[in-house]
Amino acid sequence: MLIENPLLLLLSAALFGLIVGSFLNVVIYRLPLILQARWNADCHEHLGLANQKADNTISLSLPASHCPHCKANIKAWQNIPVISYLLLRGKCADCGTRISLRYPLVELLSSLLTIAVIWHYGLTVAGISATLLVWSLIVLTFIDLDHQLLPDSITLPVLWLGLLLNASSVFIDPVSAIYGAAFGYLSLWLIFQLFRLLTGKEGMGFGDFKLLALFGAWFGWQLLPQIVVIASVTGAIIGIGMIVLRKREREIPIPFGPYLAIAGIIAMFWGESINNWYLQISGLA
Repeated sequence: MLIENPLLLLLSAALFGLIVGSFLNVVIYRLPLILQARWNADCHEHLGLANQKADNTISLSLPASHCPHCKANIKAWQNIPVISYLLLRGKCADCGTRISLRYPLVELLSSLLTIAVIWHYGLTVAGISATLLVWSLIVLTFIDLDHQLLPDSITLPVLWLGLLLNASSVFIDPVSAIYGAAFGYLSLWLIFQLFRLLTGKEGMGFGDFKLLALFGAWFGWQLLPQIVVIASVTGAIIGIGMIVLRKREREIPIPFGPYLAIAGIIAMFWGESINNWYLQISGLA
């Protein structure tokens, strides 16, 4: 029924994207806390300090959703994506503390990208898989913005998923996918090593290497150059803008993951067209 009714399909994608977006907010907030608790426990064990187990009081499902300020549980009607934020006028119903605008924005972003992916690929294996990819990229983007961290628990499974999908050539042939994963990682790794050799500083994190490898695994080595160029140009423009307009200190590192994610999504929708356009204007076609 959904396949035969495009409007119903897109409406369903929009609603499902909103619901998933609400869960993505939970992952964005809680996953770094879970990882921090595990790292603390590992450090204590390695250093032979007092036994400290990972904090199991927090997970992606527990405790129930609550206000970070007053700890009041959020009722079901207060947890409806976007609508609850509007009804509550962006404030906690119990203590009146402002709720970050990010929550409805993530939900809307998830909904819009879900619509775009289903519109582009349809309700197919490629469409469902690409939807999972963009949801993962939303989480990675906001965690990187907050913590300058791209968790392996997201990047690596999604990278392997891309390789498995392309074993059946869902997006690209298997050879291009394998080379894409390898070249994606090694290209940024080499840039990292060269930058450190010249400056004595680390210009990016290893999570960036894995994220570019992820895109190579999904869409092949052919799209890697444009992803790097688009991400670099976007990052440079936004970074310079933040320094000039918001007086951001030059020494404060700017996460590269969000710009890779933006470039990867652009390549997913228009990568082949961009490559063809470049080959035509350069006379290589």
